[in-house]
Amino acid sequence: MNRGKGMFLVITGAAFWGIGGTVAKKLFQEFSIDVDWLVATRLLLAGLLLLAVQFFEKDRSQIITVWKNRRIAIHLLIFGLLGMLAVQYTYMASIEHGNAAVATLLQYLAPVMIILYLILSRQSVLTKKDVLTILLAFVGCFFLLTNGSFSQLSVPLLAIVWGVLSGIALAFYTLYAIPLLKQYDSLVIVGWAMIIGGTALSFIHPPWELNNSSLTLEAYLYIVFVIIFGTMIAFWFYIESLQSLSPKETSLIGSIEPLAAVLTTVFWLKQPFGIYQWVGTACIIIMILIVALHKDSSAKNHAV
Repeated sequence: MNRGKGMFLVITGAAFWGIGGTVAKKLFQEFSIDVDWLVATRLLLAGLLLLAVQFFEKDRSQIITVWKNRRIAIHLLIFGLLGMLAVQYTYMASIEHGNAAVATLLQYLAPVMIILYLILSRQSVLTKKDVLTILLAFVGCFFLLTNGSFSQLSVPLLAIVWGVLSGIALAFYTLYAIPLLKQYDSLVIVGWAMIIGGTALSFIHPPWELNNSSLTLEAYLYIVFVIIFGTMIAFWFYIESLQSLSPKETSLIGSIEPLAAVLTTVFWLKQPFGIYQWVGTACIIIMILIVALHKDSSAKNHAV
């Protein structure tokens, strides 16, 4: 029963992550929602909800004690700004200029970036698996972004730039979070990081400043979905699944996220995908599966 519950949680959480990006694209495309407003609001509300879960379900004292050590507090502030905010903003910006499918797949290049960083910093050596992973990532990106054409891109350049930056930000987010997650619950670290990032972005676009004259009930429902299901519940379910599944299993099944983003982008938003883009998508998903199958316990540090 516990294993079945874990499978349900990780599948649901990963699917919500992928679908949440597509719903955000719908908001940008049809309702002209500002990306700064959506990211700030999403982070603040989701962060508060995650801390609420920690307060009622887990060790509530950690919510305050995480700030009592100056070194950890500074570490958390940096993680919130350069990790959480950077990941969320670049990802949403890539969706705004392109689509959720491409943005999610480009973000999932983070494992390759981590591999390259560890090799260049001499913390790891190049293996045959690394070579295969990097090769699949580059071939997948070529087909995904060009649809097999050597002369033109099939995706706007800005979407690609933001997507690659999102992958870099996720790589930093994953590596930088490890010391924090060894000392405190994930809900505490990610909850506070979301609040830090959302607060910083609020100085640029306060959440209470929203031109709602053109928003319909449908738009508000989409906003609620992105914040509650696409962010808060997605992360919570992912973390809870680790109670009954190994990090490797959770990470592997979590690969449903890019697949959910691709399918909803193509079949719900009706955005065309060429045959070579499907080949590129397959290459990247295979790359994700290879990485997931070989991940160690640090896999649980990834949560977007």
